[in-house]
Amino acid sequence: MNTPARPGGTLILPSGTTCSRLGIGCWPIGGPAHNLGMPMGWSTADDHQALAGLERAFALGANLFDTADVYGHGHSEQLLGTFLRGIPRHEFAVTSKVGYFTEPGTDHAMEPAHLRRRLEGTLERLGVDHLDVYSLHNADFGPGDALLEKVVATLRGFQEEGLIRSVGMRGPHRFAPERLTTEPGQREDKHARFRRHFAEIRPDVLAVRDNLLTPPSATDGIREFSAAHSVTVIVNKALGQGLLTGKHTAAAPPAFADGDHRQRKAWFTEPALTVLGPYLDEIRHHLGNGPDPLAHAALAYCLRRWPGAAVLAGFTTAAQVEQNLTCDPARLTTDDLLYLAEVGHQAQRALDQLGEVFTDEATQ
Repeated sequence: MNTPARPGGTLILPSGTTCSRLGIGCWPIGGPAHNLGMPMGWSTADDHQALAGLERAFALGANLFDTADVYGHGHSEQLLGTFLRGIPRHEFAVTSKVGYFTEPGTDHAMEPAHLRRRLEGTLERLGVDHLDVYSLHNADFGPGDALLEKVVATLRGFQEEGLIRSVGMRGPHRFAPERLTTEPGQREDKHARFRRHFAEIRPDVLAVRDNLLTPPSATDGIREFSAAHSVTVIVNKALGQGLLTGKHTAAAPPAFADGDHRQRKAWFTEPALTVLGPYLDEIRHHLGNGPDPLAHAALAYCLRRWPGAAVLAGFTTAAQVEQNLTCDPARLTTDDLLYLAEVGHQAQRALDQLGEVFTDEATQ
């Protein structure tokens, strides 16, 4: 059987697996969930659509699948494992993450014994004997980073055992509960913290959030930093969790059910969608009203902005997979990329004028 063309081109992971640069983000298919006292899932998921979408993705050439143990408290991994069974292991790459779910009776999610139990559960749910990438899902290593040294030793031990091929970590970010409990002026600079942790972890893979609505300060220097350290990058949230597809409008703002993390985000409400709408219309007008211009522009922007990196596109339906994976990054000219960056930054600045993105953010 002929191998289909890889969406977005190809990438060789540190594990040695050749995969599609346009990969599949499996957070949304985990379904609704609560964790750490807040909604952390997606209420729009459907298992039948999830499996159909995974099948369609693979048929279209996508063979990089990203999940985490906390997505639906293991449900995303279970669904992905159901799909992957029967596919030769060398034909796909699968990544998962740990650190956002703490089992009862465990004091901290990063305790070495807990990390082993979580990895064993992940491998069982996925039905695989190893992960291409196992990433630390957050930067909380206890007071004074007390657990950091043990965490690094544990992950490298997993690597030596052959249970994982690569160690990953996130780029500069906030641990979710910190937004609820710590006022902005009391928080450690996330870029300084990232660089301190990077020096200890020495990851093989770096997960970076980026899209047209990401402020430049969030990724300043990260592309150059990752290249200088020969780290493979996986870009997530390229579609702004659906905001950049144009499916959410001020005329019909979404109403998310219980357990959906988007309930906490002001950008999904009518006032923010009123602000965002004209910028999306401007992009449509510039690129032409072809099929799926917004989603394709958002994904192509990240693929071109991060050459050599993988870019994840989440989904809840097979139709969304079809839409995302038919993106052609070569369609965008250099002028198009500069235009998209400028319009995206204008939209981001206008949205920021409305206040904090998170409705439950601790304020001074």
